[in-house]
Amino acid sequence: MAIALQLPYPAKRLAAIVPARPSWLAAATVLLVCVPTGEKDVTASVHVTPADLASLALVGLTALDLLRGRLPRLDPAACALFGGVVLAAAVATAHSIDPASSVTGFVRLVQIFVLVPAAVLLAVRDTLDRRLVLGSFVLAALIEGAVGADQYLTRTGASYTGQPIRAVGTFGALDIMAMSTVVSYGLLAALGLALAERRPGGSAALRRTMWAAAAFLAFPLAVSFSRGSWIATAVAASVLLLRADARLAVKGVLVGAAAAVVLVGGLGLGASGVTERLSSIGSVSAAPDQSVSDRYDLWATAGRIWQDHPVTGAGPKAFQQLRDSHAPLRLSSGSDAADPTIGFQREPLLSPHNMYFLVLSEQGLLGVVAYLALFLALLLGCLRRATGPGLAALALLCWVLWDFLYADIGGTTTVLTSVVLGLAARTAFPGPEPREANGA
Repeated sequence: MAIALQLPYPAKRLAAIVPARPSWLAAATVLLVCVPTGEKDVTASVHVTPADLASLALVGLTALDLLRGRLPRLDPAACALFGGVVLAAAVATAHSIDPASSVTGFVRLVQIFVLVPAAVLLAVRDTLDRRLVLGSFVLAALIEGAVGADQYLTRTGASYTGQPIRAVGTFGALDIMAMSTVVSYGLLAALGLALAERRPGGSAALRRTMWAAAAFLAFPLAVSFSRGSWIATAVAASVLLLRADARLAVKGVLVGAAAAVVLVGGLGLGASGVTERLSSIGSVSAAPDQSVSDRYDLWATAGRIWQDHPVTGAGPKAFQQLRDSHAPLRLSSGSDAADPTIGFQREPLLSPHNMYFLVLSEQGLLGVVAYLALFLALLLGCLRRATGPGLAALALLCWVLWDFLYADIGGTTTVLTSVVLGLAARTAFPGPEPREANGA
């Protein structure tokens, strides 16, 4: 006897919508980053989050649609670039000092730099898809920004200069950069969507909403006290404004300076911490603090590892095994982390905090060539073709590439990097379909 399974109406609607518009899964991947994981063991080799599961569901659905012929095949140039990254990671794993340990690193690299970006590239087909995914970045940033602002105002955040005022959102002190990353992405996505609606026939309501969202997100970004996120956001926003309208870029600088004077100088919001943090940016070379000094030592360590393994690198996840044997004696054993939930902990320094040095040490020259080819192709393609919502993809890509100068993959928000790369690939490689007039 056959049994017919009847789904509730909302489930039926979801089952019909997701295959027809798989960009919903890309948006879900972004939003699920906000779900607290409670992960405390930063040394564990594998961290699987709800966002990772959503990204893998997107990859699976996209692969199924490809097999059924429902999607156009990837652009040959994109295939070559993604294939180069896979090849470099595979060769590095095969020649690793510890191949068994490197396998998990290989899988993670392929997920973040190949599978999920390719799935997002195929899932984002039109302007509605772009708005959906970019809107999820804005919504996630608003959620984390609201939590972070409350942490600063109520003094329930992570420790900064001995006070519990650092905004960390739902991520906690052990993932100290996560909230500032999400907020930065959301701020840039909001700016990009607002600029996209300046065209004739654009939505005035959406434009005003996005400007308001970007203005609000400036405060939680400021009280994250993340110098790296501040600089990356400033660089990306400058590229975005210059690409959209050079005169608007000048106005943006003036408005931003005025807002900073009002918020920090007039209202005193985050004044002492923000001012102190800003002043420290200028001393990173002449008189670096301990965190900057440790970063320089980690870069030198990565360089020494690469000198021992110049062509194929030491293998994915090999940096943490070789760090102590190649690091200067003055390198700290870890960085301090504290908040009301975890108390005080020492977080080990397991990577060089520079994506380019990480690839150089673990995948050698072969890896560096593969990754730089991918990044440069995406950047140049976005600079040439970005219009409409594609402007936001350009800004997000610039943020990632700049941030990689002093950060690398790792932590809860890593999967967002893959979504950004996918959006950038969709702009850089629009495919054989006719391009829309209002967004590339």
